[in-house]
Amino acid sequence: MDILKTATDWAKAEVFSAQFFIFFGVLFLIGSIGFWQLGKTELAKAYIIPLLVAGLLLATIGVGLLIANKSRVTSFVKDYNQDSVAFVKSEIIRTEKTINDFQNTVYKAIPIIIIIAALLFIFINKPVWRAISTTTIAMMIVIIMIDTNSYTRYVDYHKELIAIEKQE
Repeated sequence: MDILKTATDWAKAEVFSAQFFIFFGVLFLIGSIGFWQLGKTELAKAYIIPLLVAGLLLATIGVGLLIANKSRVTSFVKDYNQDSVAFVKSEIIRTEKTINDFQNTVYKAIPIIIIIAALLFIFINKPVWRAISTTTIAMMIVIIMIDTNSYTRYVDYHKELIAIEKQE
């Protein structure tokens, strides 16, 4: 196994994944503009700000991940060439922490947020709260979809790192 190729492929896949955050962020922003230009009802107008905020958040997440993982692609070569054993150990520690963060955030906190938003939608019959709830649920679903794929890549990458460490 070539750990450098594996690490680089993983980071490139994360760059690709980050582009989906940007894509969905842009879709939410387009939705906000659409409601702003075409919305005639109180409910349609209520979607403008929540969609704008969600779009900006998703785009910001995407840009942040894009920048972080693009820089990782180049730093992997340098770090690996300096000390391959230390590189593998640091990647194992980083992936363990990230996998734990995914389990706490994506699979525990986000479902709770979705449940709270659904309850707000059911019990508060105001257009603004319905728009906020619906937009929150949609944004959280997008995050879960993208992060579930990312989580799977992290787990696979972590397993490969462990296997390489055992070989050394």
